[in-house]
Amino acid sequence: MNKKSLNTHVITGVGIFTAVVIVLQLLGSFIRFGPFSISLVLVPIVVGAALYGPGWGAWLGFVFSLTVLLSGDAGAFLVVNAAGTIITVLVKGTAAGWAAGVVFSALEKVNIWLAVICAAVAAPVVNTGLFLVGCKLFFMETISAWGQAMGFESVGRYMIFGLVGANFLFEMLFNIVLSPVILRLIRIGRKEKE
Repeated sequence: MNKKSLNTHVITGVGIFTAVVIVLQLLGSFIRFGPFSISLVLVPIVVGAALYGPGWGAWLGFVFSLTVLLSGDAGAFLVVNAAGTIITVLVKGTAAGWAAGVVFSALEKVNIWLAVICAAVAAPVVNTGLFLVGCKLFFMETISAWGQAMGFESVGRYMIFGLVGANFLFEMLFNIVLSPVILRLIRIGRKEKE
């Protein structure tokens, strides 16, 4: 395959994945655990990052983040600290896509199954981990009040069990369960490049 058709293949593939990320995030905003929606877009981000590399994974994560901001899904945080919300959302999504690509690239020569599973786990771990860091940096007073209103004595327990626990577990298990599908999509995508 010549360089021009490879570039066309990458642009087309990334464009399709970009559209899928936007649609899944908009549809996923209707699936909620408590006040927060479940992110279904991590699977296409992992597949895109594995097929096209960490840079394109970061792009897909950025698109996911932008969609979260524009859809109003981060509204509860935007009213508290708009700049902190924008920084947190953009960094966590972009880093999740980049991390999935880095992990996949680092492990694919060792074992492709291991690479897929670890990349599928890395995306929600980074996404949720950086969300918690953003909460600590920008929203602790508000989150503490939310936790107290819900009967949590410790803000840490509220952050883990009330704020992100169910979402994180669902997203991670969803990615792990879909790992065979992710691998199949990667293999299909690689055949298309040949």
